[in-house]
Amino acid sequence: MNASQAELLAVFFAAGKPLSELELARGLERSEEEIRRLVAELARTLEDGGLGVALEEVAGGWRLIVHPRHVDRVQRVLRPRPPRLSPAALEVLAIVAYHQPITRPEIETMRGKSSDAVLEGLLERGLVEVVGQKPVVGRPRLFGTTQRFLELFGLGSLEDLPPLDEGPALLLRD
Repeated sequence: MNASQAELLAVFFAAGKPLSELELARGLERSEEEIRRLVAELARTLEDGGLGVALEEVAGGWRLIVHPRHVDRVQRVLRPRPPRLSPAALEVLAIVAYHQPITRPEIETMRGKSSDAVLEGLLERGLVEVVGQKPVVGRPRLFGTTQRFLELFGLGSLEDLPPLDEGPALLLRD
């Protein structure tokens, strides 16, 4: 591993979130092309799992993750607990993900029940956000998913969601 790769690895380690090539280029005062090359080199260096970590492209950027070869051991030690979402929260989150931007009344029409409390909980958790207002009478708020949603579900972008006919069922699996 060379000094540039070590520097990049340190940045990913400290970030704790995905970083875009633009963020890396600005922060490290390098061109995006050079950053792309360095990220690719670092990913190749880490791919065998010898250092216990790997790079993952997610949510429009790159982040450091535990190498798949070591996940079992890490889980035995840390016993991570993914955030629990109720079936209602998963249902609303799936509706927002697949139909965004969408208003609360539209969500409630799809669910057939009130979604105020569930939607507020998803807003508090940073999984959905207000992305605008619908240009109709009353100007209801429009909701969409966040970067945190993409990170939590390991998606690079919304295009990575499974097809709609199987999507919500996949989100509800444990």
